[in-house]
Amino acid sequence: MRTTAVTEQAGLPGRPTEQELAQPTPEAGTGDGVIPGAGPTPRPGERATVRLREDGPDEQPRYAPEWLQLREPADADARAHELLDPLRIRLANLPGRSGLVVHDLGCGTGSMGRWLAPRLDGPQHWVLHDRDPYLLHFAAVASPRSAADGSRVTVETRRGDVARLTPEALLGASLVTASALLDVLTRPEADTLADACTGAGCPALLTLSVAGRVDIAPADPLDAELAEAFNDHQRRGGLLGPDAVTATCEAFSERGATVHVVPSAWRLGPDEAALTAQWLRGWVGAAVEQRPDLKDRAEPYLRARLAACEAGELRVTVHHSDLLALTRPGGTA
Repeated sequence: MRTTAVTEQAGLPGRPTEQELAQPTPEAGTGDGVIPGAGPTPRPGERATVRLREDGPDEQPRYAPEWLQLREPADADARAHELLDPLRIRLANLPGRSGLVVHDLGCGTGSMGRWLAPRLDGPQHWVLHDRDPYLLHFAAVASPRSAADGSRVTVETRRGDVARLTPEALLGASLVTASALLDVLTRPEADTLADACTGAGCPALLTLSVAGRVDIAPADPLDAELAEAFNDHQRRGGLLGPDAVTATCEAFSERGATVHVVPSAWRLGPDEAALTAQWLRGWVGAAVEQRPDLKDRAEPYLRARLAACEAGELRVTVHHSDLLALTRPGGTA
């Protein structure tokens, strides 16, 4: 992995402003490494927020910042606060550390940092990892600037592939975090993640992995069939999908880590109608892509569900799990 830029966040945490999004950012190594809004370098006359990316055939799908921002409040409400106390105890007992170094894998727009950094004490340096420089830009611009006790928070961005993570890349790390990542890994990639964390001796807080269960009220006879098709879609290409938490628990446990798992469901009602509608479209669309024979029944189902959502009559629970893996300190696992 390579470092693309380092950021001292000068603004308040939150969504990027128009001025921040439009600001160009220099290439690493130009001598202007400390800047607000580290991220991709736009071409002349181009705004980074609207760059058209020419993906190669092997490029993984990129997540739209609009979707990540839409789900951020639900993610924050869902994350398992019960895991923070054992995490704080472990971090407080780290030997010889004057501050925390947190590696956030697949950081997207940086929602994990915005949620977690203000809940931990002491100086923090966050290393944001993602394959997409566009998302790294959003994450750096909107990163928090202070910890729970007012200590300083700084940010660095690294563009790279989680599948190639090594213990050496985590040298000096206090914590590894990720959000909604495990279900898009394969089992070998989950093993690579566990190898890296246990090899470096740093704990891992891995949140919001899909659990393969959805509850919708009022119920519909097609709910279960769509859920099964969606879960099969999540497993395509060898991805872990709803099996991710079990596989990752096994990977860490086999390497000597103590693993805690806590439910972290989205609970969506009338106040989350916009998110529910977008989730429904994606959920039904993936199910139909997996099983085209569902299309004729899925289309009227989706219309009816969206109408109920707009009317404030729909409740959806999307089950996730949060995982805290406490590795043996010093990389002795």
